[in-house]
Amino acid sequence: MAISMITPKPPTPGTGAGELFQLLRDGRPRTRSELATRTGLSRSTIAARIDALQDIGLIGAVGPALSSGGRPPSTFAFVPESRTVLAADLGAAHGILALTDLAGNVIDHLRADVDIAAGPVPVLDWVVHSFIELLGRNGRDAATLSGIAIGVPGPVEHSTGRPTKPPIMPGWNDFDIPGTIQRTFDVPVLVDNDVNIMALGEQSFSWPDTENLMFVKVATGIGVGIISGGELQRGAQGSAGDLGHVQVPGGASTPCSCGNTGCLEALAGGPAVARNLAAHGIEVATASEVGKLAEANNTAAIAVLRQAGRDIGSVLAMCVNLLNPSVIVLGGRLANAGEHVIAGVRELVYFRSTPLATQHLVIVGSASREMAGVRGASMLVIQHVLSAAAVDGLVQERSSPQSAAASR
Repeated sequence: MAISMITPKPPTPGTGAGELFQLLRDGRPRTRSELATRTGLSRSTIAARIDALQDIGLIGAVGPALSSGGRPPSTFAFVPESRTVLAADLGAAHGILALTDLAGNVIDHLRADVDIAAGPVPVLDWVVHSFIELLGRNGRDAATLSGIAIGVPGPVEHSTGRPTKPPIMPGWNDFDIPGTIQRTFDVPVLVDNDVNIMALGEQSFSWPDTENLMFVKVATGIGVGIISGGELQRGAQGSAGDLGHVQVPGGASTPCSCGNTGCLEALAGGPAVARNLAAHGIEVATASEVGKLAEANNTAAIAVLRQAGRDIGSVLAMCVNLLNPSVIVLGGRLANAGEHVIAGVRELVYFRSTPLATQHLVIVGSASREMAGVRGASMLVIQHVLSAAAVDGLVQERSSPQSAAASR
């Protein structure tokens, strides 16, 4: 039976193998003796738990350690390539999908223009068929799959994986995304807001020692993923970080698609940048075109991008005073189009925030760029399926009488 955010497994007594596995997740080979010393457990208990973890394929013997005399002891380490994860990052007008291992390393990926406003059925049909393609062209099948995670550009009720009144996703409200995907793949399916998974991906791979980070996505819309105290913050209904609909000082006359006026998205989102460039007689269709204009020193493009950055910075300054992050990462198609948006953000944040809040604050562009979302989605699954409790569940499932009979 599939584990999902809708029907979680009831808690089961631990085997202890899951806790031991957490020590091996860093990939460093260790001997039974090292593990016994680290945990205080007996050699026989360590040996039994290592056998259990090998049986489910999460660890393997990786060769002998240095010997101090006699037969060299064997070492054991995490084998992330033993299983796979499928990840999807769906934006307003594009989709990026990836196949990863259990360490979040991308094995293969694909990208396509996808209109989220087309509705859940055609978009998720494309996701499922593309997932099947990724597995097939890499010689994998569904039996190797540990789980799936999908990021969408709107608020998500985390406990169910269902979108909650997403402004730019007509037809998606309360749609059962996990259940739809599980018709094809009998694995856990997790769903989250796209900027949340970007924050998780950027923090996991570029800032692993940073516990207070904000990831700002600047694309068609504007949102922020908040990691505070090392934990992703979703809020009561999953709408935390909806930065795009905070009012910008002095922008009250600009109408927004949400029905209000003066929203940050209406002044600095992708359509607003295109509209402002059109006022200068410059027609653009994509963020990359804007970036190319800026790289060519087009003064209108530079001015529009810089002002978008200032507008974003004016709102982020309030967030910095409130949350005191140590790192702000800017990503998304507009932020990735050049340094001018980031420069505008820095200008206002450092000017408007308190000196103490900005004393050690770093504001940078995304290192993962367009892959931040799928990396974060992969980590969402990995954290779920490799927790101590989940690993204990796999061990118990493997050692149950039904499983033993099936393997004979």
